Amino acid sequence: MAAVPEIDHITKKFGDFTAVDNIHFTVEEGKFFSILGPSGCGKTTLLRIIAGFLEPTRGSCRIRGQDMGGVPPNMRPVNLVFQNLALFPMMNVAENIAFGLKRMRCSAKEVSVRTETMLERVGLTGYGKKDIAQLSGGQKQRVAIARALVLDPSILLLDEPLGALDLKLREQMKIELKKLQQDVGTTFIYITHDQSEALVMSDTVAVMNHGSFEQIDSPRNLYENPASRFVAQFVGETNIIPVAIAETGASPAVVTKAGRKFAVSAISEKAQTNCSLFIRPESIILEPDNTVGNLNSFEILVETILFDGSNTKILARLDDLELTIALPQNKQFSHISAGDKVMAGVHRESCRCYAEAS
Repeated sequence: MAAVPEIDHITKKFGDFTAVDNIHFTVEEGKFFSILGPSGCGKTTLLRIIAGFLEPTRGSCRIRGQDMGGVPPNMRPVNLVFQNLALFPMMNVAENIAFGLKRMRCSAKEVSVRTETMLERVGLTGYGKKDIAQLSGGQKQRVAIARALVLDPSILLLDEPLGALDLKLREQMKIELKKLQQDVGTTFIYITHDQSEALVMSDTVAVMNHGSFEQIDSPRNLYENPASRFVAQFVGETNIIPVAIAETGASPAVVTKAGRKFAVSAISEKAQTNCSLFIRPESIILEPDNTVGNLNSFEILVETILFDGSNTKILARLDDLELTIALPQNKQFSHISAGDKVMAGVHRESCRCYAEAS
């Protein structure tokens, strides 16, 4: 597939501060690409460069092969959906969606046809005459997206559009937004600090930190094979255990401060004598079959059970360490209570080591 945007080694400086540092990536036609990172990492600055509101200090942005240098926002084949949506309260739903078409001086018939078609595509057939104030948060979200998509942009840029929604509606809109993107086939570039949004919706995720991309990968590979300590810590929950390197080579191993040894799958190249062991909560197996190979076995003391339906967790102690353990959704371990001592284990392949935090 052809690349729609090509971001070629873009850097953006504000005085001595580097907000975006040598970013390079492409997005294939019709894909959902997310930029994931904490507040202040440069996500919005990068999006505003693509949209044309900022010029890069170095590097270039091409869309469908055309260099966007000096091209103003209103002349670029992109549209931007903001977190606050910026809908016009004095206009009804249809008038909001048709606003850009009227500015382009499309005929009344074309405006009507394209507006009705877009209402149908976002699941709002029959809502055209409703006031914006009559809509739910999710419906307003779809109107904002419809207003952007009706102009048939090559790229739809979304700047944390679910941030203002309540938790339940945000979960619902993640699914709706992904289905909508698949239905319309437009290339989406989505920025968020919420790793769940990025993992659920995206074909590809770029994890951003201090102006740079730490890793660009599929959601599954980001989670299962993080390339850096930051990615391992930022994407998903994890237990972080201070350790020292005991063995390297074909069978790497580390040892905790209490002297407990763990065989690990990998130790990052940047790790020195001391590093951190990362173990996902769902990777810890309770009451394991001791015949299973490559298993680090240990006894834990259950301190607290945090019941949250399908996301129930155990807080447990291993020597001087506190571990979080995710329980499976079945009731296999319903007999476990606070104060119990339980055998546990984790496969070597689920243990990865990264350099200590700088």
